[in-house]
Amino acid sequence: MRDPARARDERLRADLFLLLVAVVWGSAFVGQRLGMEQVGPFAFNAARFTVGALTLIPIIGWQRLRATPRAELRRGALLGLLLFAAASLQQIGLIWTTAGKAGFITGLYVVIVPLLLAALWQEWSTWSSWLGAALATVGLFLLSAQISRTDLRLAPGDGWVLGSAVVWALHVIAIGRIAPGRDPLRLALVQFIVCAMLSVPASLLLEPGSWAGLLLAAPAVLYTGILSIGLGYTGQVVAQRHTTPAHAAIILSLESLFAALFGWLILGEALSPPQLVGCGLMLAGMLLAQLPVKRREA
Repeated sequence: MRDPARARDERLRADLFLLLVAVVWGSAFVGQRLGMEQVGPFAFNAARFTVGALTLIPIIGWQRLRATPRAELRRGALLGLLLFAAASLQQIGLIWTTAGKAGFITGLYVVIVPLLLAALWQEWSTWSSWLGAALATVGLFLLSAQISRTDLRLAPGDGWVLGSAVVWALHVIAIGRIAPGRDPLRLALVQFIVCAMLSVPASLLLEPGSWAGLLLAAPAVLYTGILSIGLGYTGQVVAQRHTTPAHAAIILSLESLFAALFGWLILGEALSPPQLVGCGLMLAGMLLAQLPVKRREA
């Protein structure tokens, strides 16, 4: 039987690691927006995921790479396909919608994850996870939506971003099923390579001339590639070996909170009273998800 104390320690470390990932993704939001001003979405994704892969290769080592089993390659390729779809839909949507609405719609994966688990796999989350997800969703709305405006109709890019939220949810679920028992660094590397390889031909076919601005976007590519991809997505794979997908989604949704905080610290973007309330609700949702739930032993 597994030691309960050890399991709690592993889950706590995983939660802290996921919180770090949320901080990294939030801080990289500014760089991601600036990079999109110079190149197209597929070219930007191809460049930053290539940088993320190159960051991991020397850490893993050649001998460890050669020992990668075929089953791990297949599962990593599946993660890479989901990552490519989610990242592409999100980047395309950002062209035609505001950052605030895109942040709210993307953050809906915190609710989509438990819904998909219940609908497709008959896996019901605990009451604390559902309530925490609800609080986090309300907090995301207050943080990202423009409260002073009543027009909440979908902009042309909102549908793309909503599609990315569904795929992000599938990506979180897939990692929760694939990562346990496997090499997290090799798994992360495979998904980065697959995502970059799919982004290159998409850019060459759909974005003629987009690569010309890659040099101007180099600082944003390096920043998001090393931190958001190399550290962030790798940390997600490592941490999700010790926690549930629904639980991980709540913590990762704090990306929007940290994006707002870094925007305030770095860009001087002040938070309105409703946005501050949203930050508090998101933190409450995360803390509520940590409540232990007594289960009847079989």
